[in-house]
Amino acid sequence: MENLVTGDSLNESMGSAIKHYSSLFFLPSFTKTLAALVVVCIGGLGLSTAFLLPAFEGLLYGLFLGVSSFAFTFLCDYLVTNVILRKDAIFVIRRTSALSLFCWILWLVFIFPGVFLGFWLWVKLCLLGFGAVMTLRAVVFFSTSTAGLARGAFASWIHPFFCVIPFLVYWTMISGFSFVQVLPFLILAPILSFASANLLVSLIDRLGRKSYGIPAMSLFRAFMLNWVVGLNAPIEQYFEKMGEDEDVEVSFLEFETANTKAAIIVPLVHPGPFKNIGSSLLPSLLKHEFEKSVGGDVSVPLGILGHELDLASQAQNQKIISNVIASARHAVFSETAKPFVKSVEGNVTVSCQVFGDEALLSFTLSPKTTEDLPQELGRFVRDEARNCGLKDAIVVNAHNSITDTTDLEESLDTLKAVASNCLQKAVSSASKLFQVGAATVYPREFSLEEGLGSGGITVTVVKVAEQKTAYVVIDGNNMISGLREKLLSALASINFDESEVFTTDTHAVNAVVLGRRGYHPIGESMDHETLIGYIKEAASTAVARLEPCKVGSLTITVPKVRVIGQSRIRALSTLVDKALQKAKRIVVPIFALEGVLLILLLAVL
Repeated sequence: MENLVTGDSLNESMGSAIKHYSSLFFLPSFTKTLAALVVVCIGGLGLSTAFLLPAFEGLLYGLFLGVSSFAFTFLCDYLVTNVILRKDAIFVIRRTSALSLFCWILWLVFIFPGVFLGFWLWVKLCLLGFGAVMTLRAVVFFSTSTAGLARGAFASWIHPFFCVIPFLVYWTMISGFSFVQVLPFLILAPILSFASANLLVSLIDRLGRKSYGIPAMSLFRAFMLNWVVGLNAPIEQYFEKMGEDEDVEVSFLEFETANTKAAIIVPLVHPGPFKNIGSSLLPSLLKHEFEKSVGGDVSVPLGILGHELDLASQAQNQKIISNVIASARHAVFSETAKPFVKSVEGNVTVSCQVFGDEALLSFTLSPKTTEDLPQELGRFVRDEARNCGLKDAIVVNAHNSITDTTDLEESLDTLKAVASNCLQKAVSSASKLFQVGAATVYPREFSLEEGLGSGGITVTVVKVAEQKTAYVVIDGNNMISGLREKLLSALASINFDESEVFTTDTHAVNAVVLGRRGYHPIGESMDHETLIGYIKEAASTAVARLEPCKVGSLTITVPKVRVIGQSRIRALSTLVDKALQKAKRIVVPIFALEGVLLILLLAVL
């Protein structure tokens, strides 16, 4: 059961990365940022200067300083967003203004103490704050902007430079100060700031080059473009470079009646790693495109595998989808099926139903955690199916229960033994004509934030003789412990003899919300009665569509599909932690040296 361990640790490392990246841009709205800038610039600066001059004069000059600083800030933010970094997807006006707000807060840390230390010390502390703000902006733009070093430097310089102008005017108005006195500092401070910021970024870059042959900050920017604005192409370019080619199997059952169609498609592809990257969207994409091209209601449950077979990009998704759709017409059809059976031992539940000469078999450990299962188990089941006289087996991980701990009491031998027993029970039953109906619902109340992907909820109903079975497939990443049993009870209450509930394990819901997991399993953030109502609705619609059916089964191999294994994904996910640790080690000596040099410059003024 090693896959359960590695899968859980991988999810933890990805969750840690998600928290780091997401927190970087957890910002207030633009309106709130502007209001805060007004308070900080006009209120903060105004108050700071009131102590230097008589009341009315201090208020007047303070108002001038605050209003002009706010006006320059607003103007500079507009220029940075719409001119200097106009092609940068991250730095919209909201984020640029938020950065300026943080810069003003930092600047005030230097300005306020200087007020009580005398005019010249106040001037020097203001200028030291100017250098600190320049450095902060340079670090942010050099590390996150895709506009290049020159534009990043200009965007770092423009705000502090224009905002120091009101100070120069103010100092000239209230004393015999001349800006020529501080001109060397205003020239040299940006150079020191850019050099320090660039050194920090370069040293972190080396971490990625040493580990993966690519700059860490370039990879960081690619991640940011996905987490912040949803662009998947930049990070997928790295996944394509770092991945490897694999032949991927896809197995599916096609059901055809006089009026409707349905399909259960199981690609041996893991729907990850997160959000809209790689194969995270494959279950819903495959469902929608197959339905559009072939028709019917399609379910895409999870196969027996882990993150070792995440696709590298959307191009690989389309490769899988186009091959499946092209192969659909080649399925071999049969008119018979056997009853649905279950075998249970301890926490292991195996379900099986034979269609023609193909078995559809699923595993769950519910109410214990049911996470990714090893490919070895799938290979064993397929061999056992052939030994029982069947052509093949489609093996599904129900992926329908998650707790706070991963329970590994069940060994691989136990899973194999229960599967073998279930197969023998299924094969021993008589084959009969059967009926199928299917329906899909898309709950309006639930979205990615609640854990439901765009594939919605699909129910396929199979009736063999008097036995009526519901296969419920929910486009989500697992479900909370105990909910499966609650759903099975609800289906039994509307006269289903047997049923099983699956999730697709879509990682489209991952990295959408903050939290320990970085996503909500089905039922964690949903009203259960509402969810049950939708499942009953889909099941009832499927029953109303029951018709005599024939079934086609097929397994295809899609050659040379680019995948990125779980070791690479884990390494990339933990790179942010490694980068932060390195940054913590080097940031103090780098910026301490810069601070000393800035102070020495100020000392000679």
